[in-house]
Amino acid sequence: MGLKLVNLNKTFGKITAVKNLNIELEKGKFLSIVGPSGCGKTTTLRMIAGFTTPDSGEIYIDDRLINDIPPRKRNIGIVFQNYALFPNLNIFDNIAFGLEARGFSKDEITGKVMELLEITGLLEIKDHFPSQISGGQQQRVALARALAIEPNVLLLDEPLSALDAKVRMEMRYEIKRIQRELSITAIYVTHDQEEALSISDYVAVMKSGEIHQYGEPREIYNKPANLFVANFVGISNILECEVDSPEEGILNFAGNIILINERIEEKKETTVNILVRPENIKLIKITDNKSTIDNILYGKVNGITFLGPIARVKVLVNERKNMLVDVANTPDFNYKIGEEVKLLFSREVCRFIPKK
Repeated sequence: MGLKLVNLNKTFGKITAVKNLNIELEKGKFLSIVGPSGCGKTTTLRMIAGFTTPDSGEIYIDDRLINDIPPRKRNIGIVFQNYALFPNLNIFDNIAFGLEARGFSKDEITGKVMELLEITGLLEIKDHFPSQISGGQQQRVALARALAIEPNVLLLDEPLSALDAKVRMEMRYEIKRIQRELSITAIYVTHDQEEALSISDYVAVMKSGEIHQYGEPREIYNKPANLFVANFVGISNILECEVDSPEEGILNFAGNIILINERIEEKKETTVNILVRPENIKLIKITDNKSTIDNILYGKVNGITFLGPIARVKVLVNERKNMLVDVANTPDFNYKIGEEVKLLFSREVCRFIPKK
């Protein structure tokens, strides 16, 4: 076991930052913790690092209880949001700093630093100073410095938030590549759910100090445990429906029959929530009668947002509910505001969202 947190709790005055937190992460796996500001992500990271003392609970790294071990002896690598590079040291010496502090020989330091410079693509700028390199390169230096000590666990606290969008996307894959290549157990804290889904083996979704769902990225996205997770992770269409037949998965949404694959554990006439992602809905003209599918809703185009490869179309359904539909941004895209349309989606893409 790489990392294990058992019933971890932390309060600051009357504020509960972390409540009964339990995580088990296999050695060499990558976990992202996501959630809104103030949900307890960074507090959890600081307790693992030893900078914050938990009120109760246990922290294990490689099956060793580390609660009473000081931060410098936990063998944890940390990459901060602001990089925290030494401006008076060149790239080589920045990476070597932790090894020098631990008393490694000059030959050992040179060998390890050169290896990391090669892995992180920094070899050609090893003699440069932090002020002479880009933000993405500085982030690589911070990552290499954290990895130089061969940590048992690597902690990354929103390390890409200061970078522009294109560099951030490139760096997220670089971090994952290096982590996988070195088989490091890693915990990554971010508020960016797309970032978490793209690079993680597992994702933990937090709110108010508690984990609302823990699982593989695909599971988190496709089968959210509750309404909070459904709305926080990805773009959601939530349909509030009335149950017509729990056994057959027949629901009623504002007079429209909605069919789903899942058996509903609710009584007839109970109100339930159904999730349909925008990419799982097909948008067609009101006059197009060729397509047949399980579920059909009628509405009017209420807004169009172009997002590069897709156009996100807002459709007002039954004069009461705006739904989002992702449509490929092709040359024949010709929908207009106010135009009447049909929304088609299969029963397979409808997900029942538990109320609790």
